This record gives sequence, structure tokens and C-alpha cells, in this order.
Amino acid sequence: LPQYISKLTHSNMANSAYTHTTSPKPLLSKMKKTTYRAEDEENIVTNNIMFDRRVVRGNTYAAQVVTHNTQREVERMRYESERTLRRDATCQRKERLAKPSTPPPAEGRAHTKAQTDTFLEELSDRPVESEAVTQTEAILDRPPSPLFIPAKTGVDKETDIPGGDLFDFDIEVKPILEVLVGKTLRVSMMEVMEEAELDAIQRRQMEFEQMRNAELVEVQRLDAEASRRFAEKQRRFTQETDRLRQQAELGQKVAARAFARSYLANLSELAFDQLEDSGHFVDPVEKEIQDSFIPWLFDSVVETTNNHISSSSCVDALIVDAIELASNLQSDVIKQIKQKERARVFAVEDAREIKEAEGTAK
Repeated sequence: LPQYISKLTHSNMANSAYTHTTSPKPLLSKMKKTTYRAEDEENIVTNNIMFDRRVVRGNTYAAQVVTHNTQREVERMRYESERTLRRDATCQRKERLAKPSTPPPAEGRAHTKAQTDTFLEELSDRPVESEAVTQTEAILDRPPSPLFIPAKTGVDKETDIPGGDLFDFDIEVKPILEVLVGKTLRVSMMEVMEEAELDAIQRRQMEFEQMRNAELVEVQRLDAEASRRFAEKQRRFTQETDRLRQQAELGQKVAARAFARSYLANLSELAFDQLEDSGHFVDPVEKEIQDSFIPWLFDSVVETTNNHISSSSCVDALIVDAIELASNLQSDVIKQIKQKERARVFAVEDAREIKEAEGTAK
């Protein structure tokens, strides 16, 4: 422990006073987690508040400007905290899965701890205790630090100043009185001018209020006149719309009455024509023609047409047979002519060969 205690020197044996002569040193950072200072430590990390993000620089009432680096640092710290939380949750989940929990005890029973080791030992609620006493030496107690009194330097001297030599009230008070009187007069003039300005402002405000009230009355009159004109315009427009609607309805009624009159004028003729077309009024001659004569005529025409078609088909068959017979006869004649020509050619060749043979024999 002596290396962590400040050095003390005995400065005055008569007064039995101690002087603290330890040189100042910076405090250690909290990252070191140390309680005492080490004299031989050279690399001392200090905390500089100029680089601490918790220290606000400038006006505290103004909006704090967040730079890109600060925002990125905050995002990084948030990401690290979230990753730590996720890692802790994953570890806890793995522990729960790795160590299955003990099932609850049955009703009326309770779980108790039991030793499963090979060698048993006695269990007790309190560990073994023993008392020990120690005493520190009196020389290690540090006395309180005395009040620091700087040493006297230089030589004391004295002088005598007679009355009135350094300060004369009548002379020194004159500039002060001039300043006070001038300041008082200036302030009085400023107050008078301020009162005059306030009166002028009040008069101007009253004039402005009168002008504003007059303009407001004029605006209200113009608004009322515009409202009356708009209401009159709307009333005239409604009247014109009603007149046009009534005129259109009257025209429709007149057109409907004329159409009904023209339609009912020919209604009897149309009714008789439709009844006649539907067969309610029958002509016996026309009925006889339609029921007897026209079907007989159609049957006769069909029969005559069928006979003509049959005769035409017979003539066509005869023509086809004659054409086939003529073509067959023509093909037979052509074959006979070709055979005769071939026989004549063979006879001529045979006669030529015989002549050649006789010429060769001679």
C-alpha cells in the first residue's frame, strides 16, 4: 500500500505541520475499473467531455442538428443492442430446449433436493464461521491537509499621502453631475417624445378605425346589393324555367291530342282490315280456290315435272350407252387396224430377210 499513498514531507518540526507535495495527475477512465492510481502507469486514458455525445454544445433551446455520422452511430448502437437481445433470447431458448424442466409434483407432494454424488457430505443452512481481528499501524494514518498559504515574495514599503492630494470632491463630482443631468434630460426628452408618438399613434388608430368602419359599412351595402341581385336573378331564372317547362308540357299535350285524333280516325278501317286478314271475314270463292284448286294445281305441276325429269333421265341414259358402244367399236376397229399393220410389217421384214438370204446364197 505505500506506493499508493501520497508523499508527505515534514516542513516545520516546531509547528509539527505536514505539506502535501504530490504532483497533479489525470484521473483514470472508468474503462480501467481501478480504485487506486498507479505511479508507474504511463498510458492513461482520460475522458474528454468535448468528445462526449451526451454533452450538448450551443443553445439548448435551438433544434439539435443531427449529423450523418451521429445518425449512423445511433443506428449502429441500436443494431448492436437488437443483436445482443436476439442472441440472449436465442441462448435462453437453447437452454430451455437443452435442459428439460422437471414435471410438477403430484397432488399432496413436493420436490426436495437430494445428493447424488458418490461421497456424501453434511449439509447445513449456514457455512462454517470464524472470527479474526487485525489492527493497522498508527504511522499509516494520514493527517488532514493544512490550508495552502503561498509564500511571501518581494519587499514591503510604505508612504504617506496628505488629505486632498488624491481626491477633491468638488472637482471630481462635476463630470459625474454633468453626466447625470445630461442623462436625466435625455431620458425626459425621450419620454416626452414617446408620449407624443403614442398620442399620434392613438389618433392615427382612431382615424383608421373610422375609415375601416366606413369601408365595412360600404362593403356590407355592396354585399346586400349583390345578394338582392343574385336573389332577383335566381327568381327570374326559376320563372323562366317554369314557363319553358309549362310550354313544353302544353306542346306535348297538343301533339298527343293530334296523334290520338289521327289514330282514332282510321281505327275502324284498321280494325276491319286486321279482322279480314286474321280470317274473320271469309270469301267463299277465295276459300274454295285456296283449299281445292291451288293444292290440285300444285300436285299436277309436281306430277308433270316428275314425268319430264324421268324422261330426261331415260334419254340421258340412252345417250350415255350409245356413246359407250361407239367408243367400244372404235377401240375394236383401231385394235384390228393395228394388228393388220403389225402383220404387214412382219411380212415385209420376213420377205426382206428371205431376199437377203437368197442373195447371200448366190
